[in-house]
Amino acid sequence: MHLAPFRQVLMLPRVRPLALLMFFARMPPAATGVVLTLHVAVTLGQGYGAAGLVGAAGTIGMGLGSPLMGRLIDERGLRPVLAVSVTASAAFWLGAPLMGYWTLLVTSFLVGLLGVPMMPIGRQVITALVPESRRRVALSVDSISVELSFMAGPALGVFVATKFSTNAALMFIGFTILAAGVLLYRVNPPTVHQDEVLDGPKPRLVEWMRGRLFGVLVVCVGATVCLAGMEVAAVASLERIGMQSWLGVVFFAMCAASIVGGLVYGSLRRVPSVLVLLVLLAALEIPVGLGDGNVLLLCVLLVPMNLMCAPLIAASGEHISRLAPPAARGLALGLQGSAFTVGKAIGAPIAGVAIDSGGASAGFAVAGVTGLVVAGVAWALARHRKPVASRVTMAS
Repeated sequence: MHLAPFRQVLMLPRVRPLALLMFFARMPPAATGVVLTLHVAVTLGQGYGAAGLVGAAGTIGMGLGSPLMGRLIDERGLRPVLAVSVTASAAFWLGAPLMGYWTLLVTSFLVGLLGVPMMPIGRQVITALVPESRRRVALSVDSISVELSFMAGPALGVFVATKFSTNAALMFIGFTILAAGVLLYRVNPPTVHQDEVLDGPKPRLVEWMRGRLFGVLVVCVGATVCLAGMEVAAVASLERIGMQSWLGVVFFAMCAASIVGGLVYGSLRRVPSVLVLLVLLAALEIPVGLGDGNVLLLCVLLVPMNLMCAPLIAASGEHISRLAPPAARGLALGLQGSAFTVGKAIGAPIAGVAIDSGGASAGFAVAGVTGLVVAGVAWALARHRKPVASRVTMAS
């Protein structure tokens, strides 16, 4: 594994401080799910089903809002979007301790719709800071940063919620989102690379949303179908044997494997296609159920499939940034965020039904098989290789 490409990318102007800023900016969103669940289920005493509804409302809002915010970034720039979304997000999280359940349910959807799309923003910024020849390595760095955020964010949120209160955790998320948003507003990183000169009117969606790009978005759906199913099945496996306290260890193993995969992927000269990565991710999930009931074996079997996670996120982002015109890149990456959200919404209930019928091993198997089916759909779409209409010239 060669780390020289990573060092070269991180030495480019503004890349290292922006990567560090996005790591901290993504930690609060990573903690929102677990903190909201604890607040609704425990503090408000509404139970986990009600907590799931609040989470689902926010997820639906994010799925609808991510392309909207991406398009506004393309048309208005980053700062106006941050001004609206940071204000809405901070207001929600700082006011959440005062809200009753039904108010929380409605406003969760609204903040998902208008909230800060930190994941797509990070990918768009990193593509704007590096030349296209180094975009794969840069997006690998970004995907590793996402994994680190998901390792640290939920753990910090749970610590504040359990050490103090869920109200304190909600307000902590609000203040950190506000701080990160203000810093990002002040830095105002570019969203289009300096060598990409936009010429003429904005391209219409029908001009660039073709078979290959649509196929990549379907791959993104398949990826989160597998990952969401994996998480639900892992929780069910540990709960069956009364080992819920080991969840942190299992999720740490998942994230660590993904980080290693991202490092390997970014150092390779020739890489597998995004479709191959999805097939490997899905196929390697099917046998994970053999570790049901054994924490150590479960961790070991989860490693191979999670090695594909960060590479798949990086590869899909690279394809989308190349296939979509720069003038519509925010919208395209926003659609990628929506695709991830749709996959999560599909994968969790599919695995849950399978678990109810056949246990955790069935959950892993069904999620993996569903991922393979989605990969077949993506392959069929990718065969339509119509050229992408792009009004872009390269500056000398």
